[in-house]
Amino acid sequence: MKFLSFLDARQQGLDPQLGIALDNGKVFNVTAAVRALPPGEAAGLPLSLDALIDAEATPLQELARLVENPGNAGHAVDVDQIRFLPPVQLRRNVFCVGRNYREHIIEGNIAKGIPANTFPEAIEFFTKPSTAVVGHGWDVNRHAALTNSLDYEVELAIVIGKRGVNISEADALDHVFGYTIVNDVTARDLQRRHGQWFKGKGLDTTCPMGPVIVHKSAFGNPNAKRLELEVNGELRQSASTDEMIFNVQAVIAQLSAGLTLLPGDIISTGTPKGVGYAAIPPRCLNVGDVVKARVEGIGELTNQIVA
Repeated sequence: MKFLSFLDARQQGLDPQLGIALDNGKVFNVTAAVRALPPGEAAGLPLSLDALIDAEATPLQELARLVENPGNAGHAVDVDQIRFLPPVQLRRNVFCVGRNYREHIIEGNIAKGIPANTFPEAIEFFTKPSTAVVGHGWDVNRHAALTNSLDYEVELAIVIGKRGVNISEADALDHVFGYTIVNDVTARDLQRRHGQWFKGKGLDTTCPMGPVIVHKSAFGNPNAKRLELEVNGELRQSASTDEMIFNVQAVIAQLSAGLTLLPGDIISTGTPKGVGYAAIPPRCLNVGDVVKARVEGIGELTNQIVA
């Protein structure tokens, strides 16, 4: 199943709704359907995506029956009637992995004028604050007063569903709820100027996420998925997650060493080659650019750069 958090234009207020993306392109409003049930039948069914992730057992069969019930057909919403929200209400920063694709490391080393074949011996972790997170279809600020080098990075992101610490690689996937897309928008000059990654990657609106979370049961092997990014229709990045130096299991295991992972945590796993700052000449994002990030099995995350 593909889950999302959204606002329904047909309803009053700003109450986030839990949705399921349907094969016909519509979105089934789980929140509305559950609220319409008699109290006894609604027991245990989630009203939000966060509640679904927090549940000890994901009620996939119950949700499938809800969707398939002909009496609930009226809860299917056209996509043009909703506003996508970031999939989760973050309780802490987004965890991110830097320099996890060999060819991306090489292009970055060349751009920095250092030996091309210099690779990390351990995973390089950093974070992006919750204030950076925006949803599918939201605008991304150009931050022209702060940066002359705004860049893009398509990434597969892990959504944690089970609390754990010191998780082994063998058990890592048991702690996953599902997967989504992150575009790790980065101010490269700020990243270099401050000598660390947080400032250049932490500006407001620079963590587009979504549009959906695909439950792990429907996603298959996360280490063998195509990911692509295009700017204004031009393909800039294209690779497979099997090119990651540290795969999904290794990322979870190393991050959780001495650090408790919580349900709803997001871990973005790094980007492949093709970033703008490494091009000759560099190709940075500008006002009006439309960026589309895709991951096989999830869909397409679209955002526009604005002043």
